[in-house]
Amino acid sequence: MLFAIDAGNTNITIGLFDEKKLLKTFRMTTKTERTSDEYGVFLCDWLLFNGYKREDIDRVAISSVVPDIMHSLVSGIIKMFDVQPLIVGPGIKTGIRISIPNPKELGADRLVDAVAAYEMYGGPVIVVDFGTATTHDLVLEDGTFYAGVTAPGIRLSANALWKGTAKLPEVEIRKVDTILGRDTVSSMQAGIYYGYIGQTEYIIKKLKEESGLGDIKVVATGGLGKLISEATDIINVYNPELTLHGLRIIYDKQG
Repeated sequence: MLFAIDAGNTNITIGLFDEKKLLKTFRMTTKTERTSDEYGVFLCDWLLFNGYKREDIDRVAISSVVPDIMHSLVSGIIKMFDVQPLIVGPGIKTGIRISIPNPKELGADRLVDAVAAYEMYGGPVIVVDFGTATTHDLVLEDGTFYAGVTAPGIRLSANALWKGTAKLPEVEIRKVDTILGRDTVSSMQAGIYYGYIGQTEYIIKKLKEESGLGDIKVVATGGLGKLISEATDIINVYNPELTLHGLRIIYDKQG
């Protein structure tokens, strides 16, 4: 079985695969102070809780945008599972050609998402990942990663709103039925919700317009992606496990 692990700035997302079938997923907060033993024991306990044994794991694939956790995470996996993880980075086979001026600048999570979207839905495709940052990446028909747009994530934007003001409260990020806010909380929720829908639609439309590619499929993922995807028809597919499937696809490409 394969452990697919995506280490993001906010959460570490874990997926357990049996061949191409995703059996289980789990999210844990990203904390740089965890030891290798903590990572290893947690993963073993999680397997046992779901009816599996650590001996069932013979493959591990990791993408990470948090360098500070990697030594402990990788050490814990090697210690507990006796498996050397595949870490997504320069030099591995992905099936995607990166045509930006400095390919090393591209985050592993964006590369993995691009691989998954292209392999699962074809190209050209725009991949939108609603994470700590929201990324909008364009993959051409031949599998070339051509361009991307990076914006503050929904929660990051909302946090800036109430932390940067003296009197505005922290509010729940949720769907609202009207933009006509009649009090402080509802006006903030409307601004966050409809503002982000507007941002998403505009960026995607501009990517389509300036690329000159016409009709491009749009695939979204990420924790709050469902909230936005359900509110606009500019997003064709929402797949919350896109990154995990990308890790599985990349591992299989190594031969």
